[in-house]
Amino acid sequence: MKFALVSALLLATVGSVNLVNAASADKGQAIVEKANCASCHGAGLNAPILPSYPKLAGQYPDYLYYALKAYQVGNSNAQYGRNNAVMSSQVQAFSEADLRDIAAYVATLPGNFVIKK
Repeated sequence: MKFALVSALLLATVGSVNLVNAASADKGQAIVEKANCASCHGAGLNAPILPSYPKLAGQYPDYLYYALKAYQVGNSNAQYGRNNAVMSSQVQAFSEADLRDIAAYVATLPGNFVIKK
């Protein structure tokens, strides 16, 4: 029973990794430029105009995708959604594929995150 459960979880994880890999960074770049994300997140999405806005460049694509999806969900799901009026309105028109493409592109940008061990 445990083997079946672990196998199912492993296969589900492999399937989700393939979805992220199938995303197009080129399409994501076009979406990011059209949406003018740099107007808040700054040049290269790494120099926010306010300290409360996050640096996005170089962030993990799966994190970016789930954050964008949470802004789409908003207040409709208190456990999963994120509440931010600006971001919620920005992402409403995007499809699942668009969100994955955006995440794939932003993850390719050089960032200055520090990983502490």
